[in-house]
Amino acid sequence: MHTASHLQDEQRSVQALLDDWVQAVQAKDVARIVGHYAADVVAYDAILQLQFKGREAYGAHWQACMEMCAGPGVFEIHEPTLRVGGDLALGYYLCHCGGSDDKGQEQSSWMRVSQGYQKRNGRWLIIHEHFSAPFDMESGKALFDLKP
Repeated sequence: MHTASHLQDEQRSVQALLDDWVQAVQAKDVARIVGHYAADVVAYDAILQLQFKGREAYGAHWQACMEMCAGPGVFEIHEPTLRVGGDLALGYYLCHCGGSDDKGQEQSSWMRVSQGYQKRNGRWLIIHEHFSAPFDMESGKALFDLKP
């Protein structure tokens, strides 16, 4: 049985992981970003592939994403919610993300994000991640102009 104090400590640990991961993305530090994922992470990103299996594959994707944005990046999370129980946790939030193109024009949108975390060998890691954008069923087009 977990005490309230223990759960609060675990909640703070998952929050610290999320905060450091966000800082790594903002710094475009791919090695640091990837260090927060489990070796067997499964990720559903909003672009390029249906899914990514494993830290190596997802790290290559993160590297490609950083290279797409020549200028400063945009990465801000909004209203993060974390639920922790035992050695598993769930996080979800809205994320304003994107970057600047080669002409300096910001290209960004709000995305929906959910992450699953697991405590392994005393350390919290991201085991699942899902970025998505809503889309219009009739046109099939993503709705990148929505805001919270």
